[in-house]
Amino acid sequence: MSSCLYYVVPILGGYALTSVVLFKNPHLLHRKKQTAFYSRHISHRGGAGERIENTLEAFTNAVDNNTDLLELDCHMTQDGQVVVSHDENLLRQTGHNVNISDVNYCDLPKYKDRLEVTFYTGHYSTGTDRQIALLEQVFQKFPNVPVNLEIKEDNEALIKKVSDLVKLYRRDDITVWASVESHIMKKCRQANPSMPVMFTVQRCVVLLLLYFTGLLPFVPLSESFLQGYLPSIINR
Repeated sequence: MSSCLYYVVPILGGYALTSVVLFKNPHLLHRKKQTAFYSRHISHRGGAGERIENTLEAFTNAVDNNTDLLELDCHMTQDGQVVVSHDENLLRQTGHNVNISDVNYCDLPKYKDRLEVTFYTGHYSTGTDRQIALLEQVFQKFPNVPVNLEIKEDNEALIKKVSDLVKLYRRDDITVWASVESHIMKKCRQANPSMPVMFTVQRCVVLLLLYFTGLLPFVPLSESFLQGYLPSIINR
């Protein structure tokens, strides 16, 4: 037993020391990731707590308040238009039980004039803009503002349309792929590998495991951004 410890202790000690050194000095092993922007404040759904979520009015308000990144979700209508909406079914947002994919863009209902904020029970957002926005309208109105695009559906046609719009407006470096599901993220990256990537839930779990086992400094990470709630939101 003592002879085993003679080898195990130095190995574990060397591993721990190397891990700590590389954790504090990651440039010794990895190249510093270069991103076109730095983000500490993300406006979720365009700042849903202040204006009706995902409207151009909400995005304008967020930009006027110096947000670093607009977060939004994309879905595709029956006639192939990419729209900005958190839900595929519009019952919560509009009061009409219809799916975005089942109707043309011109037939989409408007948002309610008072919309409860899903992450702040009892709080309602209001605004004069109740129109479901096109992703293209967001790109046109805010050409230099970073945008985080979350893809919820495993829909290759939607992913391609989003990628084509990003390329059309030449904003690959300031538009971020995001998805909860890793298999959807894989398809997003295949469609446009030049766009930076947000961590998925699965990759966040891997990140934590790597951190607590000391392996994190040795593993290169392809993701560029990690999104989380502010402590003040969690404590509430």
